Amino acid sequence: MRRTLRILLILGALSACAPAEPTVVVPITVVAGPTCPVISDPRDPACDDRPVDGAELVVIGANGQQVASALSDAQGRAELRLAEGSYTIRPQPVDGLMGTAADVALVVTATPETVVISYDTGIR
Repeated sequence: MRRTLRILLILGALSACAPAEPTVVVPITVVAGPTCPVISDPRDPACDDRPVDGAELVVIGANGQQVASALSDAQGRAELRLAEGSYTIRPQPVDGLMGTAADVALVVTATPETVVISYDTGIR
């Protein structure tokens, strides 16, 4: 019994010392557009897409299960901490915006690029 207990304690200590799976910080920008009914040339900066506050982004892993989620802030920024691999970002509906942004296929590598999630304002 004592030997079994010692082995279990050693295994527990070793697993506690095992390195955590490395994570990568993936920056996200969430925007909504168009913001003006007519596109002009030259472009009017007042008509740029606007940041979306409070957009929930659900991350689905290769196994089809939710592995993470994030909410965008007032500047439309969010970040995900994920291990390298393939995921799907599934944006959730946002009050006041038309429909839901499209799912985004995401491949996380050691040097991630900013992912842009675009919602439709319904302005035409």
